[in-house]
Amino acid sequence: MSCIAVINAGSSSIKFALYEEGSDGDLLFKGQVEKLGTAPRLKIVSSAGKSLVEREWAAGEIDHHGAAITILLTARDLLAGRHVIGIGHRVVHGGTHFQAPVRIDQAVVGELTQLSPLAPLHQPHNLAAINAIMEAAPDMPQVACFDTAFHRSQPELAQLYALPLDLTEEGIRRYGFHGLSYEYIAGRLREISPRLARGRTIVAHLGNGASMCALSEGRSQATTMGFTAVEGLMMGTRCGSIDPGVLIYLMDQHGMNARALEDLVYKKSGLLGVSGISSDMRELKASSDPRAALAIDLFAYRIAREAGSLAAALGGLDGLVFTGGIGENDDELRHQVAERCAWLGVEIVGSEGSSERKLSAPDAAVEVWVIPTDEERMIAHHTREVLSASNGGDRGR
Repeated sequence: MSCIAVINAGSSSIKFALYEEGSDGDLLFKGQVEKLGTAPRLKIVSSAGKSLVEREWAAGEIDHHGAAITILLTARDLLAGRHVIGIGHRVVHGGTHFQAPVRIDQAVVGELTQLSPLAPLHQPHNLAAINAIMEAAPDMPQVACFDTAFHRSQPELAQLYALPLDLTEEGIRRYGFHGLSYEYIAGRLREISPRLARGRTIVAHLGNGASMCALSEGRSQATTMGFTAVEGLMMGTRCGSIDPGVLIYLMDQHGMNARALEDLVYKKSGLLGVSGISSDMRELKASSDPRAALAIDLFAYRIAREAGSLAAALGGLDGLVFTGGIGENDDELRHQVAERCAWLGVEIVGSEGSSERKLSAPDAAVEVWVIPTDEERMIAHHTREVLSASNGGDRGR
């Protein structure tokens, strides 16, 4: 039997999953190497959640390259004779050229490397895993699936900043991210709510990284993230949208350079910065510190405010979908957002929980859903399609 591997490399972790090659694509096992750079740890579980492998390393003993090789070798041992026909990768940035998944070769790697300045905290880690596998298993087909590609359906106006056009032509535009998650949700809506799939829907992907997307007939029309994954909503450690004048002020009055500003807006702001406690919503919920409550309230406010903006881009609203770790699991936050969006017709009346379910009344004009996302399954689907296509080397342009 054959299977498809999926690798999702982040700044401090590498998630992975193995799926049967068939059209149903049943999950075989999944895992991650987390805390890279501090206390690396590997954990693999079966599709039923049973622990299969656990391993730890000392700080600095293993990096992204080494973690990718470890994943490859460990997965081979667990596959019990199954053959891996290809590996699909989440790649954060595809620029304007890569508008669909693409089979990876050295030329593609070169082009993706040139896009690293557009996503300096993500793209190099994606490429590290790709390069590691190219070295260890050069004949293994690899496919890049882009977080930006789903948003290329947006109108040109939605992608522009009000900057001189020569800067736009240089590549400074709104790209949007979390596209694989939104694509998965759009696909699920076609199965569980055809009405909503044909309508105007806002999807809120809420986790440590958070964004929202306006869908019309399942296609991206606008999204909160822009040139980078720091724009839009406040997040676990990212500030979200901020007046550029604040950054100029910090440069002038605090002597901050580009790297210091990058550290501030990506790693020291958001829920962590406002609360001074944690970037983890669960820890903030458990805290009695008023700063924790302030951070949560600001998060909910920003979601509701962006929902209004996205509804304007759509010209109305037929549905709201919550997904991502916080979106799927935080009943209280969903209610906070719904109350702030009542003017749009949003109301939660159904049973709560994290499983896929409808939260609005049967006859509600605006449907409200919780739909757990599955980016890895989306990547496996794309990888299967690219590898089975006769033009598997098409660069997706």
